[in-house]
Amino acid sequence: MKIIEVKDPKTVREFLEVNAIMNAGNPAYIRSLDNEVNDVFDPAKNKSHKYGEAKRWIARSKEGVLLGRIAAFTNEKYINKGTEFKTGGIGFFDCINDQDTANALFDTAKNWLEEKGMEAMDGPINFGDRDKWWGLMIEGFESEPMYGMSYNPPYYQALFEGYGFRDYYNQYYYYMNVDDPLPEKFPERYAKFNGKPGYSAKHVKLSQLEKYAGDFATVYNAAWAQHGEAKEITKEQVMKLFNKMKPIMDERTVWFAYYKEDPIAMFINIPDLNQYFKYFNGKLGWFQKLQLMWMKYRGMNKRLTGLAFGVVPKYQSLGVDSYLIYAAGLLLQGKGWYLQYEMGWAGDWNPKMVNIYKSLGGKQSRRMITFRKIFNDRYPFERHPEMDYK
Repeated sequence: MKIIEVKDPKTVREFLEVNAIMNAGNPAYIRSLDNEVNDVFDPAKNKSHKYGEAKRWIARSKEGVLLGRIAAFTNEKYINKGTEFKTGGIGFFDCINDQDTANALFDTAKNWLEEKGMEAMDGPINFGDRDKWWGLMIEGFESEPMYGMSYNPPYYQALFEGYGFRDYYNQYYYYMNVDDPLPEKFPERYAKFNGKPGYSAKHVKLSQLEKYAGDFATVYNAAWAQHGEAKEITKEQVMKLFNKMKPIMDERTVWFAYYKEDPIAMFINIPDLNQYFKYFNGKLGWFQKLQLMWMKYRGMNKRLTGLAFGVVPKYQSLGVDSYLIYAAGLLLQGKGWYLQYEMGWAGDWNPKMVNIYKSLGGKQSRRMITFRKIFNDRYPFERHPEMDYK
């Protein structure tokens, strides 16, 4: 067996193919778009290269059979609360069910990270934002993965643990049927805020996305950036995201709550792109884009997925979240536009978000693990600390 660094067109193609080979025959598997995986490793496409480096390798047998792959990352912006040592990342791991092959891949990534001054590695994670390819799936294999969700054969957990990785934190996904009735407190809180002067809840208009980009940045920075788990975002960055999402965005599913003119909460949802991409086998050329537009026009995508949710701290614990969600439900429920609602992941270190999902009546659909491997005994292993809401 040889471990080969990816650095020419042939090995780039093989890096992509390994994932499909390892998941062959699984009817729930949906291949990620090839261009999106390649973009992770392109400094011109991925801003994370400003703050670190990425390398990737494939494992190949003497006979030329592809056996596995792995990528490793350094990123000075990757900081977890409570971590006092330099931590790199690994991701895009795939491997045959063989511990020796997995160890060779893990060792290759570890050795490179140590050369870069890292003292631990987390994985599988992405070289970038946490909304894609984050965590190892250990429950939920029977359902088609949502767009950006990691998906892997069940035996990968044993390969990680066999190398000495430990459970740093769990990531929980929840789902519900769109038409499931919301608990009693939701209509009660909706009535409470709907009767108060100054409060309003409304969905976006695609013709006014610039305004809503500013509202998104306001809520996001107040609700999330303060915790240290996310950096502040600008209106311009959100506008770029909105422009990218616009072809598939459904304005009926993107909601904001306001007090007078000030945005105080957001509930951002989009159709699950994997319900389109599962027909494309990793490609997204002009023909696939035409197919996507046709499927959107015909309303073929019945799965809605949560993208972002947040409440400005001043308005937390007042019931604004229930008010906003119920307002969205009044429009969306009973129409047949969408049947399933899949919520984004919440870490076990964020019990408030987990409780919000449960309060909706959500049922746990999947569980992922983000693992950690510390390279020496200088630092004791500790799980991710719980979020401080003060």
